[in-house]
Amino acid sequence: MPTIDLTTPAPPPVGMLEGLPRRISLTLTELQLLAERAGNAPLPFELSDAAAPSALEGRLGASAQSSDDARFRAAVHALPDAFDSLSRRGLVDGATTDPGAIGALGLLAKPAVAVDLDVVVDGCRARAWHRLRDGAVATLATSDGLVFELAWFDAVQWAGELARAAALPNDAGASSSQVPALADLPFELLDAGSEAVRSGRTDLLAAIVAHHQGAAHDGAGSELNDTETQAIITALSSESRGRLRALVADIEAGGTTVGVVSLVLLLDGWHALTAYRDGDLNRVQVRAVQPPELSALLAPVLAEVSA
Repeated sequence: MPTIDLTTPAPPPVGMLEGLPRRISLTLTELQLLAERAGNAPLPFELSDAAAPSALEGRLGASAQSSDDARFRAAVHALPDAFDSLSRRGLVDGATTDPGAIGALGLLAKPAVAVDLDVVVDGCRARAWHRLRDGAVATLATSDGLVFELAWFDAVQWAGELARAAALPNDAGASSSQVPALADLPFELLDAGSEAVRSGRTDLLAAIVAHHQGAAHDGAGSELNDTETQAIITALSSESRGRLRALVADIEAGGTTVGVVSLVLLLDGWHALTAYRDGDLNRVQVRAVQPPELSALLAPVLAEVSA
């Protein structure tokens, strides 16, 4: 089994600049080379080799997936030599490698807590892997699988880094939404109603809402009427421009999933979907949130890991 270097990612900050997160941009091949130098530290994602074209593809034409795989392989092949590019940037010098990058990759490979972020906005997807151990955090993020951002910092900076993951383009969240700042609905109503909206069955939606009459509430706890409830359920589907999902795992407990935080992007910005149980009824709270609030949403889940 290879030895993974768990060197502290950065020395204790002695000034303002030293306390800021350090970030480096890496191509896939540069990242793989640094991981190899970090004792073959495993990366938090897998690259599956594309299968060879089948006989059917030879007769019927290449599938969309095989075409995408071919383009990805061509893009990787066109990347500059990893050792040369890292040497020019001072990240490697012969057998010596930047200790901060080595420590960050070691932390990514063997953390105590893992937070995986999956963000989709207007069809564009980005993924980020945040790893925590002993008050230090390392993150790796990419939107195309070819270029990555590797960062490492003290855990006190983590809230700001989580907010970066939820940051929106300038044109997002500029319109008003039919979903209020706070609403509370039974899960069964939201689930069945959303499926009716997706299938275009407005008649079925009306029947579902009528069946749960009086069960949906606004931010003040007052009952929403059927028209208001239908508008909220319809907007949650029709206004959706994206979503954010954060999965928290306790690595020291064998990778056990502790919890999931889910957000949906509507016309006015992010709304958190928080499931909870009220007696025998499963309910969902829908609340408008800003990117800096992502850390607060994750806090109760992370507390379960440290409990």
